[in-house]
Amino acid sequence: MSNRQFLVALAGNPNVGKSTVFNALTGLRQHTGNWTGKTVALLEGTARYRDAVLRFVDLPGTYSLRVNSREEEVARDFLLAEEPDVTVCVVDATCLERNLSLVLQVMTVTPRCVVCLNLMDEARKHGIHIDTGLLAKELGIPVVPTAARSGEGLQNLLEAVYEAAQGYGGAESTRGSWKTNGTFSTESPEGSPKIGGTLSTEELEGGEPAEKRAGSACSTAGEDVKDPSFCSGGGVRDQSLVSSFSDSEVEVMYQEAERIASRVVRRPGATARTLTDRLDDIVTSRLFGIPIMLLLLGIVFLITVSLANYPSAVLSWVLFRIEDTLSAIMLGLGAPQWLHGILVRGCYRTVAWVVAVMLPPMAIFFPLFTLLEDFGYLPRVAFNLDHLFQKSGGHGKQALTMSMGFGCNAAGVVAARIIESPRERLIAILTNCFVPCNGRFPTLILISGIFFRGEGLLGAAGPGLAMLGVILTGVGITLVVSRILTETILKGVPSSFVLELPPYRKPEIWKTIARSWKDRTVWVLKRAVAVALPCGAITWLAANVTLAGQPVIAHLANLLQPFAALIGMDGVILTAFILGFPANEIVIPIALMSYLSQGTMIDLGSTDVIGAVLRSNGWRWTTGLSVLLFSLLHFPCGTTVYTVYKETGSRKWAAMSVLIPTVVACAVLFVLNTVFGLAGLK
Repeated sequence: MSNRQFLVALAGNPNVGKSTVFNALTGLRQHTGNWTGKTVALLEGTARYRDAVLRFVDLPGTYSLRVNSREEEVARDFLLAEEPDVTVCVVDATCLERNLSLVLQVMTVTPRCVVCLNLMDEARKHGIHIDTGLLAKELGIPVVPTAARSGEGLQNLLEAVYEAAQGYGGAESTRGSWKTNGTFSTESPEGSPKIGGTLSTEELEGGEPAEKRAGSACSTAGEDVKDPSFCSGGGVRDQSLVSSFSDSEVEVMYQEAERIASRVVRRPGATARTLTDRLDDIVTSRLFGIPIMLLLLGIVFLITVSLANYPSAVLSWVLFRIEDTLSAIMLGLGAPQWLHGILVRGCYRTVAWVVAVMLPPMAIFFPLFTLLEDFGYLPRVAFNLDHLFQKSGGHGKQALTMSMGFGCNAAGVVAARIIESPRERLIAILTNCFVPCNGRFPTLILISGIFFRGEGLLGAAGPGLAMLGVILTGVGITLVVSRILTETILKGVPSSFVLELPPYRKPEIWKTIARSWKDRTVWVLKRAVAVALPCGAITWLAANVTLAGQPVIAHLANLLQPFAALIGMDGVILTAFILGFPANEIVIPIALMSYLSQGTMIDLGSTDVIGAVLRSNGWRWTTGLSVLLFSLLHFPCGTTVYTVYKETGSRKWAAMSVLIPTVVACAVLFVLNTVFGLAGLK
């Protein structure tokens, strides 16, 4: 049948190379698709093979189909509701036994399965031999050995998928049952459990999460979480397929996985210590773990800040030349001044500023961060910081979302999807803005350079020390607020979680850069532009619409002056923070616009000139410190708030993401400036 389409799901445990298989099969023919009844976007790609189009969907990595996390729910519901023609179970050849339990579960709910035995190159390095023919015979479905990073076996995998999709190749696995070498099947002997069928609500509740049995590095943050009901029935066409697995059935599956693995896998007698083992002795040690983490993150920040200045300046020059052209065109067409002001001086200039300042740092930071992720280092960060977040009532994986927040708080909010517990995911989302993002770094660096630079070598280190203090303060506030949320509005029992420490792998640099650009940089930039456009118009109107002889922005600054004085600032900079809601990058330009009575945002270029303007308007080092801390702790940008709303689906939590940091920032600054006043420093 020419050009027939087949839907193929890719399922598997985390860190088995599933996404590498997906990328290798689909290349650049990918897009993000939202599936029926789901708010979660799944990556979809196509591959042409013979006379067919194979539509691959990369499901979230999961250890089980028992619903104990968002990833498991998405994977299970997709397999049941979308009914793919073929499900490819990607397994790790270096730890086959652990992966087989998911294969056995998938075989109960899908009509055709193919096993992709990936990472065969690593298995060979460790001297592991797998009898793929015997494994296929034991499972009763095709098994294809691959090494996706080098492309080994991928053509054979496509052939197996093609044959299975058309009902050939022996890929059929009867739903609701699987053969277990005579131990049980759909016609199970008396006394043997039967897998499949619809369970009652009582049977569905209270089971131990299947991931707890996974043979991987595990970090425990408190009491076990009870397994919620597997079956909600929403969106699944065939209700008879909605089933779960009791503890006894899961136990049998693990026993079967162990039996099969013992027959098909041969390991060397004495296992030598690998490079991963030797590196982990250092990077996860109590003595060196956190210092190495700080050093690596510091290097990433240094590279980002150092290299972003030049492309940012070039991009700014180009974009503002375009602004001049747009102005000439609009004025040449006879457009009224107010329309030209709103569209060009307001909307376009704000967007140009956001793009020029945000794009270069993100284009550097996100690839570097993704390289650390692909190398396998980021799970070690979560491992090292788990005890701190455990004490704060948060989740160990919050360390990863917090680190991502240094690049962009919106990306950090999205990264919270990796946290299984809804309560702990909310804690990570609501506290992510306490670490400075790339949008806040320009303000932090500028203010540090103006007010904390002294004479000589030690004085030159002042701005760097101020920045380090700001970052450490942000991390400390994150932990404190996490604890407060745990004790107040987000009470609950800390959850256990599986944290797998994958082997270190050489990153695929160019693919990583391309993926981070598409999935993170461009994604964040689109949302930033969408928020900046209307807010740019509002800022221009506030600076150009007058009431009683003064622009609206001046009235707003005067109104806020008494409160601003209590927290060590003035009404102008506080107004700039409010109008800078679309993007933190435009806070200082808005303040300079107000101080110099200009009708549009300006950039004076020189740090010395900006410093002179600020000092002439009453700024002292105490004002600079207050602005540093407020910039660190205040409400997130519009892009992040919008992302919180999209991730939580709740206006309430989007509002809380603004209210909580604003209250924290004002409280900290009030206390600090009260101390300054008592000490006679104001």
